[in-house]
Amino acid sequence: MDRDHDILVLNSLITTTIDSADGFERSAEDADSGRFAGQFRDFAAERRQIVSRLQEEVRSLGGTPNDDGSLKAELHRRWVDLRDAFSRGDQAIVEEVERGEDYLKSKYDAALADGGLSPATQTVIREAYQSVRAGHDRASQLKHSMEAAAS
Repeated sequence: MDRDHDILVLNSLITTTIDSADGFERSAEDADSGRFAGQFRDFAAERRQIVSRLQEEVRSLGGTPNDDGSLKAELHRRWVDLRDAFSRGDQAIVEEVERGEDYLKSKYDAALADGGLSPATQTVIREAYQSVRAGHDRASQLKHSMEAAAS
């Protein structure tokens, strides 16, 4: 088992998940109405729980977990797009949220496909992925319900 590889993959997911939580928190603050603020805060809280679990696993492997996001990450740019979307209305906001969720989900999909991870690390990632996928699905459902209402 390559603990260093597990730690590297987990820390990458931690960084991306922190970016997601930060993005949701900023979006909740920037929301003009309370319509999305509560949902964004809920998403952020879920992401923080995932981060804590992944950090716990890194520590159990003898590593030092990341504890901040990456300002250069693609997800951060997505959240900047989201902030700009607020001026274009609810539909644009939800589309940007879904794009950010697509990105996060793709990072977890890639980690789950990594055959070099230990079974224990795969289990932790699979458990975290359940929440990521649920968040992705909620964002997608919101987008589709808004599209249906608009047509």
